[in-house]
Formats: sequence, structure tokens, C-alpha cells
Amino acid sequence: MGPFSQNSRLTATLGGILALALFDLDNTLLSGDSDYAWGQFLVATGAVNGTRYEEANIRFYAAYKAGTLDIGEFLAFALEPLQRLPRGQLLAWRARFIEECIRPMVKPWVAPLLAHYRAQGATLALVTATNDFVTAPIAELIGIPHLIATVAQEQDGHFTGRPEGVPCFQEGKVVRVRAWMAEHRLSFEGSVFYSDSHNDLPLLEAVSRPIAVDPDPILRATAEKRGWEILQSEPAPHILFA
Repeated sequence: MGPFSQNSRLTATLGGILALALFDLDNTLLSGDSDYAWGQFLVATGAVNGTRYEEANIRFYAAYKAGTLDIGEFLAFALEPLQRLPRGQLLAWRARFIEECIRPMVKPWVAPLLAHYRAQGATLALVTATNDFVTAPIAELIGIPHLIATVAQEQDGHFTGRPEGVPCFQEGKVVRVRAWMAEHRLSFEGSVFYSDSHNDLPLLEAVSRPIAVDPDPILRATAEKRGWEILQSEPAPHILFA
């Protein structure tokens, strides 16, 4: 008997056949924020001005949690190191970052959850505001084949320090997901989305089945009011499989 059949709450959450399973990344599948962690990693390596960069990183993360983040201002900050630093060095640092920082963040129930949806034949996609340079190897690590992320623009093989197209943030997530669905002949019918953040309310409202995972206070209140499913895996992930 597998862990899903042993847990009535999780089994109820996973009940029914779904065609499309969408997942937020930071603080949903990870027990932390990959964008913030990448910034702190760059500080630790000496790639950026330590004190000034760390203060800005903390300020932007607080604004994100408060729902007041200026995404344009943040992306100018977050994408600047990609433009300035040599690609070879960036790739080497990213490989270290994935192993040292991200792999330990993956929540223990992620692998069986994704396996469940694969067994159903659902299409799986990771939908994240964090840029694709950081998140492409994370999607590969977790085993999600489709990535819908903020795109770090490139020209002639070099990062420009700007985003390409609509940032995958708040309403932008819905815009980006709709464009991706059109390319793959998919729709929101029979869809599910897992997220921890009230910043994702537009996409949560668009899917057939919104699920709040370790939700922030605003999302928790909204989910309770609307009768959405809530999964609480922190600080004891094992409760999902009790």
C-alpha cells in the first residue's frame, strides 16, 4: 500500500482524474525561495557587493511576501548579475547552488505527488516567477518536464539583464500559462494548481482545482473562505503520509 492510499486527506486531495497539474515552486515544492536563495548564494561567493546586495535582496523578498513587489524593479536587480558575470562562471556557480542549496529544499512528498499525476497521464508544468536561468535545472531536478518561468532575455548568446516578454508573476502567470496552453492545445478544464502565495491568486482562481500548500496568511484566509483545499506540510512533512 503506497503513501497516498494510507492518507485520507491527501487521497481526497488527489481524487479524480486531472489533465493538467501546475505547480508553483518557491515555498510550495521547496521549503524556501530559490530566487532569494540564489541572491544569497551570490553574496556568499563574492560575485556581488555583499552588504548592499543582501540588503536589497531582503527588501525585495519582504515586498514579495507583502504583495507590494515592483516586478520590474526586482528583475532589474535580479538579472543584472547574469548580464555582468561570465556565463561559464555563472553555470559553475549554478551547478553548486542546485546541489548545495536547492536539493535539500525539495519537500519529501514532492516525488510521490508528481508520480501520482504522471500515473494519471496528466501534463505537469512548473509555473514560477523566478527566472528560467535559475529554475530550468530545478525543474529537471524535481522531474517536471514543462517550465513556465520569467525568461531572462538573451541576445547573441549574452544575457541582456532584462526579462523577455511578460514576467511570470501575479496576473502575468495567467497570461504566460494561457499562451503555453495554446501552444500545447490544453485548457484549464481538469486542471489543478498548487501554491503557497497570495501573489498566485489570479492563477488559483483560473484553474479547476486550487490547492493552497503551506499558505501564507492572506492565501490561507482566502482558501478557507472559498472552501479551497489546504495542505499543511511544514514543519512536519511526515504528517502527509501518516
